[in-house]
Amino acid sequence: MNELIWLTAVELAAMLRRGDVSAVDVLQAHLAQIDRVNPALNAIVTYLPEQALELARAADERQVRGEELGVLHGLPIAHKDLFETAGIRTTMGSPVFSDFIPESDDLTIARLKAAGCITLGKTNVPEFGAGSHTFNRLFGATANPYDLSKTCGGSSGGSAVALAAGMMPIADGGDMGGSLRNPASFCNVVGLRPSPGRVPSYPAANAWATLSVSGPMGRTVQDVALIMQAIAGYDSRSPISLHQPPTVFAEKLERDFEDVKIAWSPDLGSLCVDSRVVETIERQLPVFGDLGCKVGQAHPDFSDAYDIFHTLRAWSFELSFAEYFAEFGEDNFKETIRWNAAKGRSLSAPQISRIQVKQTELYHRVREFLETYEFLLLPTAQVPPFPIEWEYPQEINGAPMQTYIDWMMSCAFITVTSLPAISVPCGFTREGLPVGLQIVGRPHSEFKLLQLAYAFQEATRFYERRPSFGGVAASSA
Repeated sequence: MNELIWLTAVELAAMLRRGDVSAVDVLQAHLAQIDRVNPALNAIVTYLPEQALELARAADERQVRGEELGVLHGLPIAHKDLFETAGIRTTMGSPVFSDFIPESDDLTIARLKAAGCITLGKTNVPEFGAGSHTFNRLFGATANPYDLSKTCGGSSGGSAVALAAGMMPIADGGDMGGSLRNPASFCNVVGLRPSPGRVPSYPAANAWATLSVSGPMGRTVQDVALIMQAIAGYDSRSPISLHQPPTVFAEKLERDFEDVKIAWSPDLGSLCVDSRVVETIERQLPVFGDLGCKVGQAHPDFSDAYDIFHTLRAWSFELSFAEYFAEFGEDNFKETIRWNAAKGRSLSAPQISRIQVKQTELYHRVREFLETYEFLLLPTAQVPPFPIEWEYPQEINGAPMQTYIDWMMSCAFITVTSLPAISVPCGFTREGLPVGLQIVGRPHSEFKLLQLAYAFQEATRFYERRPSFGGVAASSA
């Protein structure tokens, strides 16, 4: 039973469909692992084992009756606590929502359920997802399974930890400035930020917004492709929703990369990046040559990306929190949220319009660069996992970070291009801390991105290195 928790989601889904194992068996194996390791990690904060068992029994009964099964049939999942889940507490990691129980599911959750997954609870997040370090006043911090004294990243930190520690085989999340990619890097799992509209969002206050997207996480690239079969695809309620059917993600991931041109940039020309991160990635760069790729050190002109991200983020915070502040009072929100929203209130219409012009210019510079290079490689995170007591890194290589999000610009710069990006495990620092490689693709090229990530994964197989807690392997009983 214990070995079930370390199978890939693709392998587990195939076993379930063949009837080699029941949904109840799979769930009970994962519940046992949660009971073993979650107390030390604090990844799952709302835990519903009895409800999940009812769902698993119902899934098994549907299979016995010969009903059509979804692509995620019988796979357990705990949803990110920023997604609204019908009848299940959704706290946003905030005291003001500690008792909030939604009446309906967000679109991503509805699609996951329709695909047959088994909901077992909710995973921890920073307060309202603000910042890439998972801690809040309701539940405390979530620890990194590879070193309990370090952060797991965020905001999809609880999801990444639950994956890495064998508590569930698939995960959902969202990404604004790296919330799917950063925790994937810190926890040795895979996180995909899709193009805006690839995984449509509903409900959304601003349906045309492109800064935040929903997406998948998995221990392997093939698992991420499996989840995309369930959550991608057109929905008329999202005006930016893409029409390409999700069946593209069921195609074979194998591809010939002979003579494919790839650019590698350790810092995009201006970012401070911890030398341990760069050293870890550069040890693996020859793998791309072995795959047939032609790798050169180059990067597009990312001028203005910093101002673009900070401005658009502040604008989105003003929109998101104005009503909350009026209803609950600003003092009930953490200082960084108040600061970001205040920045948004101070923006003028000319500032916003000029930034949107700069964002358009940036997009075309990067798009044209990727006409020469099919992919761009860079660090996912600028630092390895840092001490869990820190709110955020105050400096990198001696250079001070001016805000709580400046240390995550390696992801944020890519966010404002609206290009798809994936973080794939790329090894460990000499201290044993995970490091992720970020791969950026051409517009709307998620599947090709998955193909390169898969080829790299199969050549390196870092996902097979499981975490341990206090010297006791996560897989031990």
